[in-house]
Amino acid sequence: MKILMSWGGWKGHEPEQTVNIMAAALRAEGATVDVINTLASFADGAYLERYDLLSLCWTMSEIAKEQVQGLLRAVQSGTGLAGWHGGLGDAFRACTEYQFMVGGQWVAHPGGIMDYTVKIIGHDDPIIAGLSDFTMHSEQYYMHVDPGNQVLAVTEFDGRNAPWIAGTVMPVVWKRHYGKGRVFYSALGHVAEDFTAPVVAIMRRGMQWAAGCGSSGV
Repeated sequence: MKILMSWGGWKGHEPEQTVNIMAAALRAEGATVDVINTLASFADGAYLERYDLLSLCWTMSEIAKEQVQGLLRAVQSGTGLAGWHGGLGDAFRACTEYQFMVGGQWVAHPGGIMDYTVKIIGHDDPIIAGLSDFTMHSEQYYMHVDPGNQVLAVTEFDGRNAPWIAGTVMPVVWKRHYGKGRVFYSALGHVAEDFTAPVVAIMRRGMQWAAGCGSSGV
Protein backbone atom coordinates (compact mmCIF):
# COMPACT_ATOMS: atom_id res chain seq x y z
CA MET A 1 0.00 0.00 0.00
CA LYS A 2 1.51 3.31 -1.13
CA ILE A 3 0.16 6.48 0.46
CA LEU A 4 0.75 10.18 -0.11
CA MET A 5 -0.12 12.41 2.86
CA SER A 6 -0.16 16.17 2.34
CA TRP A 7 -0.55 18.73 5.12
CA GLY A 8 -0.81 22.49 5.51
CA GLY A 9 -3.46 25.11 6.12
CA TRP A 10 -4.68 26.35 9.49
CA LYS A 11 -2.12 25.45 12.17
CA GLY A 12 -4.74 25.30 14.94
CA HIS A 13 -5.62 21.78 13.79
CA GLU A 14 -1.98 20.70 14.21
CA PRO A 15 -1.77 19.30 10.68
CA GLU A 16 1.87 18.22 10.81
CA GLN A 17 1.48 16.48 14.18
CA THR A 18 -1.73 14.66 13.28
CA VAL A 19 -0.42 13.55 9.90
CA ASN A 20 2.71 12.18 11.57
CA ILE A 21 0.56 10.17 14.00
CA MET A 22 -1.35 8.51 11.19
CA ALA A 23 1.75 8.05 9.03
CA ALA A 24 3.39 6.14 11.89
CA ALA A 25 0.30 3.99 12.42
CA LEU A 26 0.14 3.09 8.73
CA ARG A 27 3.86 2.40 8.45
CA ALA A 28 3.51 0.03 11.38
CA GLU A 29 1.02 -1.89 9.23
CA GLY A 30 3.56 -2.15 6.41
CA ALA A 31 2.45 0.79 4.26
CA THR A 32 4.84 3.03 2.36
CA VAL A 33 3.94 6.59 3.33
CA ASP A 34 5.28 9.77 1.72
CA VAL A 35 4.58 13.00 3.64
CA ILE A 36 4.70 16.43 2.00
CA ASN A 37 3.55 19.93 3.01
CA THR A 38 2.69 21.27 -0.41
CA LEU A 39 -0.03 20.92 -3.04
CA ALA A 40 2.30 21.62 -5.95
CA SER A 41 2.40 18.00 -7.14
CA PHE A 42 -1.40 17.78 -7.21
CA ALA A 43 -1.47 19.47 -10.61
CA ASP A 44 -0.08 16.22 -12.02
CA GLY A 45 -2.96 13.76 -11.89
CA ALA A 46 -0.81 11.01 -13.41
CA TYR A 47 1.69 11.41 -10.56
CA LEU A 48 -1.08 11.13 -7.95
CA GLU A 49 -2.43 8.01 -9.62
CA ARG A 50 0.79 6.19 -8.71
CA TYR A 51 -0.49 6.09 -5.13
CA ASP A 52 -3.14 3.80 -3.69
CA LEU A 53 -4.31 6.54 -1.34
CA LEU A 54 -4.16 10.31 -0.98
CA SER A 55 -4.72 11.84 2.46
CA LEU A 56 -5.17 15.60 2.80
CA CYS A 57 -4.97 17.74 5.93
CA TRP A 58 -5.55 21.31 4.69
CA THR A 59 -8.13 23.11 6.85
CA MET A 60 -9.53 26.16 5.04
CA SER A 61 -6.73 27.03 2.57
CA GLU A 62 -6.98 27.46 -1.19
CA ILE A 63 -6.23 25.10 -4.02
CA ALA A 64 -5.36 26.14 -7.57
CA LYS A 65 -7.64 25.07 -10.41
CA GLU A 66 -5.05 22.78 -11.96
CA GLN A 67 -4.31 21.21 -8.57
CA VAL A 68 -7.92 20.35 -7.79
CA GLN A 69 -8.38 19.06 -11.33
CA GLY A 70 -5.42 16.72 -10.81
CA LEU A 71 -6.86 15.55 -7.48
CA LEU A 72 -10.33 14.96 -8.90
CA ARG A 73 -8.90 13.10 -11.86
CA ALA A 74 -6.82 10.81 -9.65
CA VAL A 75 -9.72 9.88 -7.37
CA GLN A 76 -12.15 9.43 -10.25
CA SER A 77 -9.60 7.08 -11.82
CA GLY A 78 -9.41 4.89 -8.73
CA THR A 79 -6.95 6.41 -6.26
CA GLY A 80 -8.42 6.47 -2.75
CA LEU A 81 -8.96 9.61 -0.67
CA ALA A 82 -9.15 9.84 3.12
CA GLY A 83 -8.83 12.35 5.92
CA TRP A 84 -10.20 13.68 9.15
CA HIS A 85 -11.85 16.65 10.83
CA GLY A 86 -11.32 20.03 9.15
CA GLY A 87 -8.24 18.78 7.34
CA LEU A 88 -10.45 17.07 4.77
CA GLY A 89 -13.97 18.22 5.70
CA ASP A 90 -13.25 21.96 5.83
CA ALA A 91 -10.59 22.36 3.17
CA PHE A 92 -10.90 24.53 0.05
CA ARG A 93 -14.25 26.08 1.00
CA ALA A 94 -14.72 27.75 -2.37
CA CYS A 95 -14.45 24.48 -4.31
CA THR A 96 -17.86 22.79 -4.45
CA GLU A 97 -16.66 19.91 -6.64
CA TYR A 98 -14.15 19.05 -3.91
CA GLN A 99 -16.99 19.01 -1.35
CA PHE A 100 -19.04 16.81 -3.70
CA MET A 101 -16.14 14.34 -3.73
CA VAL A 102 -15.67 14.32 0.06
CA GLY A 103 -19.39 13.98 0.75
CA GLY A 104 -19.69 16.77 3.30
CA GLN A 105 -18.58 20.17 4.53
CA TRP A 106 -18.13 21.51 8.06
CA VAL A 107 -20.41 24.43 8.95
CA ALA A 108 -20.32 24.73 12.78
CA HIS A 109 -19.22 23.25 16.09
CA PRO A 110 -21.70 24.71 18.60
CA GLY A 111 -20.13 25.09 22.05
CA GLY A 112 -16.58 24.54 20.88
CA ILE A 113 -14.66 22.01 22.98
CA MET A 114 -17.16 19.87 24.88
CA ASP A 115 -18.05 16.32 25.87
CA TYR A 116 -20.12 14.32 23.42
CA THR A 117 -20.74 10.69 22.48
CA VAL A 118 -19.82 8.95 19.24
CA LYS A 119 -22.29 6.14 18.50
CA ILE A 120 -21.13 3.27 16.33
CA ILE A 121 -23.66 2.04 13.76
CA GLY A 122 -23.41 -0.55 11.00
CA HIS A 123 -21.40 -2.94 13.15
CA ASP A 124 -21.02 -5.41 10.27
CA ASP A 125 -18.53 -3.13 8.54
CA PRO A 126 -14.91 -4.13 9.33
CA ILE A 127 -13.90 -0.46 9.64
CA ILE A 128 -15.79 -0.20 12.94
CA ALA A 129 -16.20 -3.89 13.84
CA GLY A 130 -15.53 -4.60 17.50
CA LEU A 131 -15.68 -0.95 18.52
CA SER A 132 -18.14 0.38 21.09
CA ASP A 133 -19.65 3.83 21.55
CA PHE A 134 -17.15 6.25 23.11
CA THR A 135 -16.96 9.79 24.47
CA MET A 136 -14.93 12.64 23.03
CA HIS A 137 -13.86 15.91 24.65
CA SER A 138 -13.45 17.96 21.52
CA GLU A 139 -15.40 19.77 18.80
CA GLN A 140 -18.71 18.17 17.90
CA TYR A 141 -18.90 18.81 14.17
CA TYR A 142 -22.14 19.96 12.55
CA MET A 143 -21.84 19.30 8.82
CA HIS A 144 -23.75 19.52 5.59
CA VAL A 145 -23.59 15.95 4.30
CA ASP A 146 -24.42 13.94 1.20
CA PRO A 147 -27.37 11.59 1.86
CA GLY A 148 -25.62 9.01 -0.32
CA ASN A 149 -22.81 8.49 2.21
CA GLN A 150 -22.53 5.11 3.91
CA VAL A 151 -22.50 6.25 7.55
CA LEU A 152 -20.58 4.22 10.14
CA ALA A 153 -20.80 6.43 13.23
CA VAL A 154 -23.00 9.32 14.38
CA THR A 155 -23.40 11.83 17.19
CA GLU A 156 -26.53 13.49 18.57
CA PHE A 157 -26.73 17.18 19.45
CA ASP A 158 -28.45 17.86 22.77
CA GLY A 159 -29.19 21.52 22.00
CA ARG A 160 -27.34 22.96 24.97
CA ASN A 161 -25.61 25.53 22.74
CA ALA A 162 -28.04 25.71 19.82
CA PRO A 163 -31.54 24.70 21.01
CA TRP A 164 -32.96 24.50 17.47
CA ILE A 165 -30.74 21.49 16.63
CA ALA A 166 -31.61 19.46 19.75
CA GLY A 167 -32.02 15.83 18.76
CA THR A 168 -30.23 16.21 15.41
CA VAL A 169 -28.29 13.05 14.59
CA MET A 170 -25.15 13.92 12.64
CA PRO A 171 -22.83 11.58 10.72
CA VAL A 172 -19.33 11.42 12.18
CA VAL A 173 -17.70 8.69 10.08
CA TRP A 174 -18.61 7.72 6.52
CA LYS A 175 -17.37 6.10 3.34
CA ARG A 176 -18.44 6.64 -0.27
CA HIS A 177 -17.27 6.47 -3.86
CA TYR A 178 -16.27 9.21 -6.28
CA GLY A 179 -15.90 7.74 -9.74
CA LYS A 180 -13.80 4.62 -9.29
CA GLY A 181 -12.17 6.00 -6.13
CA ARG A 182 -13.03 5.15 -2.53
CA VAL A 183 -13.45 8.09 -0.14
CA PHE A 184 -13.28 7.81 3.66
CA TYR A 185 -13.92 10.59 6.19
CA SER A 186 -13.91 10.94 9.97
CA ALA A 187 -14.95 14.17 11.72
CA LEU A 188 -12.79 13.19 14.70
CA GLY A 189 -9.25 14.45 15.21
CA HIS A 190 -9.34 18.15 16.06
CA VAL A 191 -5.77 18.12 17.44
CA ALA A 192 -3.11 15.49 18.11
CA GLU A 193 -4.42 14.92 21.65
CA ASP A 194 -7.70 13.63 20.14
CA PHE A 195 -5.99 10.71 18.44
CA THR A 196 -6.96 8.16 21.06
CA ALA A 197 -7.06 4.40 20.39
CA PRO A 198 -10.57 4.29 18.85
CA VAL A 199 -9.97 7.41 16.75
CA VAL A 200 -6.72 6.00 15.35
CA ALA A 201 -8.27 2.57 14.78
CA ILE A 202 -11.19 4.01 12.83
CA MET A 203 -8.93 6.22 10.76
CA ARG A 204 -6.36 3.50 10.06
CA ARG A 205 -8.99 0.98 8.97
CA GLY A 206 -10.81 3.58 6.90
CA MET A 207 -7.63 4.60 5.13
CA GLN A 208 -6.82 0.97 4.37
CA TRP A 209 -10.30 0.52 2.93
CA ALA A 210 -9.97 3.67 0.80
CA ALA A 211 -6.65 2.37 -0.50
CA GLY A 212 -8.37 -0.82 -1.56
CA CYS A 213 -6.36 -2.85 0.92
CA GLY A 214 -8.99 -3.41 3.60
CA SER A 215 -11.64 -6.12 3.88
CA SER A 216 -14.59 -3.75 4.22
CA GLY A 217 -16.27 -4.60 0.94
CA VAL A 218 -17.25 -2.19 -1.79
